[in-house]
Amino acid sequence: MEEEGHPMHARPRNAPSLRSALAAALLLLAAACSAPGADLPPLPESNRADVYRLGPNDEVRVTVFNDPRLTGEFRVTDTGAIALPLVGAVPARGRSTEEVERAIEREMQRKGLFRDPSVAVEVRTYRPIFVLGMVERGGQYAYQPGMTALSAVAVAGGFNYRAVQDYVSITRIGPDGRAREFRAPRDALLQPGDVVTVFERRF
Repeated sequence: MEEEGHPMHARPRNAPSLRSALAAALLLLAAACSAPGADLPPLPESNRADVYRLGPNDEVRVTVFNDPRLTGEFRVTDTGAIALPLVGAVPARGRSTEEVERAIEREMQRKGLFRDPSVAVEVRTYRPIFVLGMVERGGQYAYQPGMTALSAVAVAGGFNYRAVQDYVSITRIGPDGRAREFRAPRDALLQPGDVVTVFERRF
């Protein structure tokens, strides 16, 4: 039974607009979930004061104050060590320059080269970064302290017309030696050895 002018099953006048809003929200959610790199974890925040850790292809200058003849420039090998005359291979991967200094001094004492050795280690050339994906000139580039994802893209010729420009992917080797991929903003600070990938727009 229906009252005059008031059907029992009349639909609210705003029902179509609610359905349209819900459909639009679902489309936006689907688009966000399908965006390139949407499933990647965010890049952990880094501190400019973080201690730099050496890795393969870094070039360092080792100064031995007790004997200048042992002073020289050396490259961290693929195995993560520095091969020094008379001293041999000293592990360097994942260590700071200060930690490598102490390790070289201990090895010199252990081998009886010096009773009280004094060593300094400084980075001369950092291992390169790599820029891939939707840039004009992808490839390997020299790392500079303070470099961001955006400045790396600029060095690689800038974004091309198909690039996602709001964020990038950064693949980084962790202290355990394993590579991990993260989603990062344009102003993310890079580290030597990082691989920056610029995504392609899907529409």
